[in-house]
Amino acid sequence: MKGDLLDQDVDVIVNAWNRNIIPWWLLLPQGVSGAIKRRGGYAPFRELAKHGAIPLGGAVLTGAGDLPFKAIIHVAGISMWWRSSEKSIRESCRNALAMAEEKKFNSIALPLIGAGTGGGSTGAVLDLMKDVLETVSFEGRIVIVEFQKN
Repeated sequence: MKGDLLDQDVDVIVNAWNRNIIPWWLLLPQGVSGAIKRRGGYAPFRELAKHGAIPLGGAVLTGAGDLPFKAIIHVAGISMWWRSSEKSIRESCRNALAMAEEKKFNSIALPLIGAGTGGGSTGAVLDLMKDVLETVSFEGRIVIVEFQKN
């Protein structure tokens, strides 16, 4: 669907993040992460910093700060060179959904992981994500959100 990830009625959202090597407070707020910082505060990123480096395609769960979700799953969808790849997109989706299933969330909203800052095209990223969704065991509601201002 098109819209704003932060306006979805779901248990958990996914933040398309980076490898978590550069301190979060040095990064300029952009995309999903910037929106989370503006509307949800810095608490999720302070919590995320305690996890250290995230493997490319890995996922980390934090609280949602001031946002109305049960949690945020941060995925390392882009490399240190700020680029996504087919592998990083697939692994990010797979790991986010596995975490949502493990934590027994009933619904999840994902942005287009690796598009935007990651350099992937909207269509290619969406196709990769849909392909992954056909192979996962998460039984809850899944929403993929392509950002569009209202």
